[in-house]
Amino acid sequence: MKKRNLDSAPWIWRTISTVSILTTLLLLFGFGYAIKDVIFPEGDAQLGTGQQTTSPAKENGQSKPAVNDGKIRMAVIGDSLARGTGDDEGLGFVRRAGNLLKDQGYDVQVLNNMGVNGLRTDALLNKLDEQGVRYVLQQSNFILLSIGANDLFQGGQVLQGEDAPTAESLTAALPETSKRLQEILKKVKEINPDAQIAYIGLYNPFGDVKELKEPGNAVVAAWNDAAMKVLNNEDKMTLVPTFDLFENHLGQYLSSDHFHPNGEGYEQIAVRIAQEYQAETPAEGSGK
Repeated sequence: MKKRNLDSAPWIWRTISTVSILTTLLLLFGFGYAIKDVIFPEGDAQLGTGQQTTSPAKENGQSKPAVNDGKIRMAVIGDSLARGTGDDEGLGFVRRAGNLLKDQGYDVQVLNNMGVNGLRTDALLNKLDEQGVRYVLQQSNFILLSIGANDLFQGGQVLQGEDAPTAESLTAALPETSKRLQEILKKVKEINPDAQIAYIGLYNPFGDVKELKEPGNAVVAAWNDAAMKVLNNEDKMTLVPTFDLFENHLGQYLSSDHFHPNGEGYEQIAVRIAQEYQAETPAEGSGK
């Protein structure tokens, strides 16, 4: 019995070594696949043509821009609104806008949704230096941007027990954050000067909270005005207004967190986005 146990020991260790090697290879493959998905993202199959985004072609060390073949290649970057948080159907404004444009006869592909919950202007500025982010934006011809709500309203945390902002604190936050917003808009334009860029304007999610209505309305108006200073001086850049959509319909268009839109709210924003695209690019064929 003892001899048989000693003879079988090498087989046991060989088996364990083989399993360990296979597990390591599997982990390495999974890690490599994840990195590929970040650097070379694939299109949204629900709106795309079934073709995948290929590795970035280089020209003089820079990624080549997307080919102008009449297709709308959409990308969205920014905060939780860009991500679609609060939408019970998980579509958000980008895929809803894509569906609306597709219904109008456009060939639409959503390349990537790069929205991050809680993202603020300083973090987005850094994110715009990332290779994968820049590549997606360079391959897009319709870029949607949502940022600023977390800078001003702390992501709605004031309704979870934190002190409500005052008119003074909201106003004090404006100069630095609005300056970063303008830097973001200019940076996106530098990354892809040929794309149509739509910035989603802010609304006041606390318009029905007595102490937050007036200061919230004032700071949102000032914020949107700061964005317009950049947008008015650039071609192919536009503001998608949302303030009027939510002003008297907060109960109808906000999700249960009283900060993010619900599905109906995102749909209203998507309608505006589709209208802005058609107004800004009337010459680009819709297939009609």
